Amino acid sequence: MPERVCVLASGGLDSAVLVGVLARRQEVHPVYVRCGLAWERAEEAALRRFLRALGARREGRLARLVRLELPLAPLYGRGHWSVSGRGVPGARAALASNYLPGRNLLLGSLAAVHCARARIPVFALALLGDNPFPDATPGFLRTFGRCASQALGMPITVRTPFRRLGKEAVIRLGRDLPLGLTLSCARPRGVRHCGRCTKCAERRAAFARAGVADPTTYAGGRRGA
Repeated sequence: MPERVCVLASGGLDSAVLVGVLARRQEVHPVYVRCGLAWERAEEAALRRFLRALGARREGRLARLVRLELPLAPLYGRGHWSVSGRGVPGARAALASNYLPGRNLLLGSLAAVHCARARIPVFALALLGDNPFPDATPGFLRTFGRCASQALGMPITVRTPFRRLGKEAVIRLGRDLPLGLTLSCARPRGVRHCGRCTKCAERRAAFARAGVADPTTYAGGRRGA
């Protein structure tokens, strides 16, 4: 097992748990990519709070967060819901409505270059088993790893440890972590979840299925069940 691993972290439940789990046995180098999306200020702040709390426990090996920049407004357009924050998919919308074309390809490319410069042979993504998007398939990720290795002149392995898990299983796996500090929301209200978007609905349902009390504070002062 490689001594060091880069984790593409978003501040959401899945990547936060991945950081916490891997840090118990490897030196984790978290990377956040700022793309100019509507929720990123709250998301990055949540990630930093989570990492500080994790570091204070001194239970694992955690490197300082690296932030990279990749503006996506020129690609998606400033009117796209992910950039403008208007028309965000609601709680009843299908999971596929959250699709951002090529996002894993773009973010993964930056992470791979960072890995090559830092001589880190592995980067990990917290993709789940029910992820329906074309740039999240095992075939794509294998091909991407080969292309990145060839382009960068060093072996780069892409790992997806949660590939066979659902979000409820990830919650159970990380139930001893400060999950209340994570943020999975496309329309946050300050540091609080809006409680009305697809991501919030998915989060609520996953805690319920996991049988774990939801520590999330939603807008309006509501807490998870």
